[in-house]
Amino acid sequence: TELEGPGVVRHLEGTRFSVGEPDRSVSARCAAFSEAMVAGGLKCPVEPDLRNDIWLKLLGNISFNPISALARATMRQMCLHGGTRRVIEIMMTETLAVAEALGCEVGVSIERRLAGAERVGDHRTSTLQDLERGKPLELDVLLAAVVELAEITDVPVPTLRTVHAISDLLALRTAA
Repeated sequence: TELEGPGVVRHLEGTRFSVGEPDRSVSARCAAFSEAMVAGGLKCPVEPDLRNDIWLKLLGNISFNPISALARATMRQMCLHGGTRRVIEIMMTETLAVAEALGCEVGVSIERRLAGAERVGDHRTSTLQDLERGKPLELDVLLAAVVELAEITDVPVPTLRTVHAISDLLALRTAA
């Protein structure tokens, strides 16, 4: 999914597009939007706790995306390499700590998340694909945002900070 301009979102892949309200209510506007999406051929469940789904998605993106760009590696390669797998585990642990400090519960173990990523095989993350195409790396929305939330909640995230610093330099050098 990508923003195409004011008020326009283009959904690029998949047939599922979950929606929900920030206050965890099931609103009439979400129900109406869901009905319109279903009429258009998509699955569009209204999730009363969409925040947990967002953190689950972020759990993978915050770790796999920057590491894939830094190591120029696929999902499978990152999972099978002991060192990168351990860094990813630590990043996920730190991310879960921030989520929990904000009242969110992902409900999937890190090991299960890693096993799922490994099964994906030799997939190149969107960040790695952007790097290979010379496009801007959009890592701030992943890393900087969670590091900022960690500061607000007083959760220590030393590995996220380190990976953010290194990947930020990569993003700056790529943009130049």
